[in-house]
This record gives sequence, C-alpha cells and structure tokens, in this order.
Amino acid sequence: MEAPQESNQIQSSFKETETPQPFTDLENQRNHELEEVEVIFNYSKRAQWLRAAVLGANDGLLSTTSLIMGVGAVRQDPKTMILSELAQLKRETRSASELEEKKKRLPSPLQAAIASAFAFSVGAVIPLFGAVFVKDYVARVGVVIGLASLGLIGFGWLGAVLGHAPVVRSSLRVLLGGWLAIGITYGLTKAIGSTGL
Repeated sequence: MEAPQESNQIQSSFKETETPQPFTDLENQRNHELEEVEVIFNYSKRAQWLRAAVLGANDGLLSTTSLIMGVGAVRQDPKTMILSELAQLKRETRSASELEEKKKRLPSPLQAAIASAFAFSVGAVIPLFGAVFVKDYVARVGVVIGLASLGLIGFGWLGAVLGHAPVVRSSLRVLLGGWLAIGITYGLTKAIGSTGL
C-alpha cells in the first residue's frame, strides 16, 4: 500500500510545478512587473563597461583593418603594413584609455577605460593575424577582409545581445558599416597614391 501513496505524492508534486498559473489579482501582477524592472535596472548599471568593451573591440577591428587596407592600397609589402599597424595600435590604445578616463559621468570610468583599451587591442589583433601570416598580397587582402567580416558580425551580435536588440539586423548593420568604412579608406588611399602625392 505504500507504493500507491508514493505515486500520489509524486503526481501531486508534478501538478504543483507543471504550469504557472495566470495572475489572479492585480497585486501579484504588479509585483511581477516590479521584479522585471528591477532586473533591467541592475543590468544597466553593469552595462557601461560592457558597452565600452564592445565598442572598443569594434573600433580596434575597424581601425586596424582600414589601416591595413589603406597602406596595402599604396604599398603591397607586409612589413610596411605590419609596422604601421603596430604604431596605430599603440597610439589608439593609449588615446582610448585617456578618452574614457575623462568621462566622469559613468559609474566606473576607470573600469570602462580599461575594458575599452583592452578590447581595442583584442579587436585590432584579429585582422593583424591575416596581415602577418599571409605573404601573397591578394590572399592577404582576402584573409584580412574575411577575418574583419567575421569579427564585425561577432561584435554586432554581441552588442545586440547585450543591448536586447534584433541580432540579425544589428550584425548586418555593423558588417555593412564596416565594409563601407574599409572600402572608403581603401578607395581614397588608392586614389591619392595613384596621383603620386
């Protein structure tokens, strides 16, 4: 007889946890809405340094790729591309830190500055790998653009997830904006370089 009692207890515990009951009164509904608002508020306090990190990584990726493509439009040797990029990386990391430290309105400007500077370096390394390890110019350009595209999509996705935005639209917007910036840099540098200035 103990076995049927056990099965009744198990069934009753399943009934308690099967589906949540709809709100029966306004007080429970209001309490539930306040809990949701509180979670969003707590998330927004932490979002400052996350936002700085995503923007810093995207900036590092795009700045590096544009510089590599711009230098590559005029000079095709990898050493020139890499040296100019390393100088850019050092300068941008320092200026990103200084800029973020001046923003005193953030809850933690130092934390945002460190996140942005570190993320800038991480973003800059992505296309730099393509420039370092590929010797053939045409292949190098293809690898750099491919790596930059993957990075732009990834940073667009991460920004969308953190900002609760549509993922596909955000990723495509970041990708197309990045391609536009890279294309303009390459085109202008190629035009200026071909005139002999």
